[in-house]
Amino acid sequence: MKPRPPKFCPQCAVPLEIAERAGRERRVCPDEACAWVHWDNPLPVVAALVEHPSGIVLVRNVGWPETWFGLVTGFLERDETPEQGILREIEEELGLQAEIASWIGLYPFSMMNQVIMVWHVRARGEIVIGEELAAYKSVPVDKLKPWPFGTGQAVADWLARRGAKQK
Repeated sequence: MKPRPPKFCPQCAVPLEIAERAGRERRVCPDEACAWVHWDNPLPVVAALVEHPSGIVLVRNVGWPETWFGLVTGFLERDETPEQGILREIEEELGLQAEIASWIGLYPFSMMNQVIMVWHVRARGEIVIGEELAAYKSVPVDKLKPWPFGTGQAVADWLARRGAKQK
């Protein structure tokens, strides 16, 4: 579900209008004394392809369809680096200690107005899912298949690099 743009100015509560700002149509406050602009910038999201002794760990968030599994993802918190953020998310969602093995890439996810930063991490410990997750599964690397949206491109890139190193 794509986030909905605001209808009212968060500073003065006036209904927003559409007007051109910086070469694009944006929601703006028509009150010249306020002049608030909804820039609608994408949110930064951190993600990890988690390699665990049991396999690559994929997760299903609460509210997702039963067949949907993806990478561990989350939003940054104030004053943390992206690397700190993804290690925190892995601990919160899977109860695992992890270390970053490599950078995978940066991926736009326009459907959710996000930019996703993805790392390959190695994790250890017993998996204990947090309250944000409905389930997890471990997939052997040779059975891992990318999906067509979100973090799926990162999986495809990681698999391609891994295959290139093995040849």
